[in-house]
Amino acid sequence: MPKLNQPAAVFLDRDGTINPDEFGYIDNPDKYYLYPYAPDAVKLLKSLGYYVFLVTNQGGVARGYITLEQMHSVLNKAKSLMEADGAAFDKIYYSPYYHAGVVEPYNIPHEDRKPGLGMFRKALQDFHFRPELSWMIGDRYSDIEFGKKAGMKSILLRSGNGEKEFIHDMQRWEFKPDFVVKDLMVATRLIASLSG
Repeated sequence: MPKLNQPAAVFLDRDGTINPDEFGYIDNPDKYYLYPYAPDAVKLLKSLGYYVFLVTNQGGVARGYITLEQMHSVLNKAKSLMEADGAAFDKIYYSPYYHAGVVEPYNIPHEDRKPGLGMFRKALQDFHFRPELSWMIGDRYSDIEFGKKAGMKSILLRSGNGEKEFIHDMQRWEFKPDFVVKDLMVATRLIASLSG
């Protein structure tokens, strides 16, 4: 499979994208598991030459539903499950902020919270890729807006919260996804077909 000629990235949301979004804010890594296809999807993207970043809003920290330590333990579980299956993120970026939260110092508006571009700017500074060749994949409008504002192509997944957003909300969105697909594996195969 041909590799990219220039550096590009794929940004992945977490809940509803690489794992089911069924527990709300996950406070215990023992509850956390990946979609079965998630490691293969990440491996495919890496084989094409993409950087792969996890970008996740974790406003439950600001809301007081989970601690920063619990959030880190779940993110570490995601990382270890990927690596156990031969896959790896280039970096994980997270935002514990939510403006209406109750836990300081995270209860403020912050550019790191999608659709703000703080996590994108950090990744761009860390890895120096071409946004116009890059992708954002997620199951919520905030993911699509994040991708579009960053100058990337975007894919809405119908896994997680995406089916509801697709059926009930998408016609009202200012920013529309480039594609709407079933799940992350379908999205990565689509990217592969367009990258060749």
